[in-house]
Amino acid sequence: MQRSGLRLLTAATAVAAVSAAGVITAVSAQAAVGCKVTYTVTNQWQGGFGANVVIDNLGDPLNGWRLTWSFAAGQTISQLWNGAVAQSGNQVTVTNAAYNGSVPTGGSVNFGFNGAWTSTNPVPTSFALNGVTCTGAPVTPGPTTPGPTTPAPTTPPPTTPPPQTGPYTNPVVWQDFADVEVIRVDDTYYMTASTMHYSPGAPILRSYDLVNWEFAGHAVPRLEFGTKYDLSGAQRGYVRGIWASTLNYRRSNGTYYWAGCIDFSQTHMYTSRSVEGPWTKHATLPCYYDAGLLFDDDDTPYVAYGNGTISVAQLSADGRSQVRAQQVFQTPSSVGTLEGARFFKRNGAYYIWLTRPANGQYVLRSTSGPFGPYEMRQVLLDMRGPISGGGVPHQGGVVQTQNGDWYYMAFVDAYPGGRMPALAPISWTGDGWPQVQTVNGAWGVNYPRPNLPAPPRAVKPLTGVETFAGTVLGPQWEWNHNPDDSRWSVNDGLRLSTATVTNDLYSARNTLTHRIAGPTSTATVELDYSAMRDGDRSGLAMLRQSSAWIGVRRDGGSTRVVVTNGLTMDSNWNTTGTGVEVASALVSGGRVWLRANADIRPGAGRQARFSYSTDGVNFVSFGPAFTLNNEWQFFMGYRFGIFNYATQALGGAVTVRRFELSTP
Repeated sequence: MQRSGLRLLTAATAVAAVSAAGVITAVSAQAAVGCKVTYTVTNQWQGGFGANVVIDNLGDPLNGWRLTWSFAAGQTISQLWNGAVAQSGNQVTVTNAAYNGSVPTGGSVNFGFNGAWTSTNPVPTSFALNGVTCTGAPVTPGPTTPGPTTPAPTTPPPTTPPPQTGPYTNPVVWQDFADVEVIRVDDTYYMTASTMHYSPGAPILRSYDLVNWEFAGHAVPRLEFGTKYDLSGAQRGYVRGIWASTLNYRRSNGTYYWAGCIDFSQTHMYTSRSVEGPWTKHATLPCYYDAGLLFDDDDTPYVAYGNGTISVAQLSADGRSQVRAQQVFQTPSSVGTLEGARFFKRNGAYYIWLTRPANGQYVLRSTSGPFGPYEMRQVLLDMRGPISGGGVPHQGGVVQTQNGDWYYMAFVDAYPGGRMPALAPISWTGDGWPQVQTVNGAWGVNYPRPNLPAPPRAVKPLTGVETFAGTVLGPQWEWNHNPDDSRWSVNDGLRLSTATVTNDLYSARNTLTHRIAGPTSTATVELDYSAMRDGDRSGLAMLRQSSAWIGVRRDGGSTRVVVTNGLTMDSNWNTTGTGVEVASALVSGGRVWLRANADIRPGAGRQARFSYSTDGVNFVSFGPAFTLNNEWQFFMGYRFGIFNYATQALGGAVTVRRFELSTP
């Protein structure tokens, strides 16, 4: 590139000037020939913001780039993706990542970041690309703000597949997926996880590269394990249900098998010819606690399971009954407890992959058959994880790629958000024992991308906009307990009729939940409340054992938007607080936009902030910040919950026209 002759004039398209009330306005500047830079504030909250920057190369091809600008006092970058950042005082320098340094003429490259601000958050007015200063005069654009029902396209989130070169970043999924198991079927990978009291249960995600994942379905269509999973009367199933289950594929009949022990009582097995369903109950078996399912080379099904005492069961050929069960290993007292079994085979040897919760991983190996005897080796203990403030990667499972490489998908405790999947390559010793590949003795934040064929298509991002088109819910949604199916419907919008008369959100049926994306993300709900009745409560919750919500109350013929916090449970998951109203404002017109911004980085003191809008464009910060509970005992992390319940009588309804989950 001929840098001396490069003429670079740029501009910033900014969602920038934010008043004390939180109203965002837009200005832009047009670039001359050479390049164009678009700087967009994608999200803003008190003291923080997210931004996306796009560099359009209109000049000579770039082989490596460096963009610099000056921030105002108090503006800083805390996290950046698709590049590397250095900040000295107010001076910011962003350089390319390993996979996006080459930008042809007419091409573009983008990066995004989370940042902080103090008194103001102005848009940078001057940029330099590879040392050449860029200047431009801002101009006032024509009307660009879309109407509230036709929002501007959102910036593709980080889960959109990047180029298939260069490293990947852990956690590969910054959403709550715990007790994962990963399998490969031909060129496609599938991952399942725990869901406890959420229904449908046992989600299945799909990937073509082990890094970018999409929702595919659920193995358990409904929690048919007792009335407590229906939120029936005083019975509730919180922190029970589905955990540490197993998923595998049987080539002999082209069928997927899922199995999990429920309530320490029985193992329920479901099968399907497609991960997308339909899934049907196949068998009820003895309780195989923390099970791992293996189909041997001769097609015999085996299950490894147990806590401390590890056993193996052989199932009948049809998988409907137990043929034999035998203890194969007793965990030494010096190790403590081992559980979370995964069962696999390599080079004729049998391996049982076990976790020492929540800071270690061990493996058992037998060269004499599935019933042992087994030897034990430590895989990791107290290894530093890839999430700042998070725990030790552990549990999960291993998978072999179609190219013969092995990878370990563990999860990292990262409350208040939950447990996040993290991926690391595995090597093998000459005598057949697995070793996690580390970076400076720790689980790497970055590793080289798996050497796999290019994906046949981009997976659907785990974030984005949901308009509830069609007549069914997508697999990204799960209800808090089983829903009352007569009280909700999808038909180009989600209609929630009140299903419970209660003053307790934890007892209200038909609360629809969505996982929160980390490290920070924002949920926005467009709510039509025109059919609410007196006594009804509807809104958007930060849902866990300590909860808060922003929503609409209708009482005495008047409608108010409110923030309520102080919803709490005790250690037995009984309600101890139904909430205290801390902010209130009259609203009218039948429609409101509710927003919650959540910081789920691991640690104490993380907060969620609420805001609302009456036009879908201008949002007003509302109520005090809500401090999230980061204790682990509830196991599941915080979720966004959309609810509608009655305190007086059934009959009212709301319609959710739109939901958006966005990350900076």
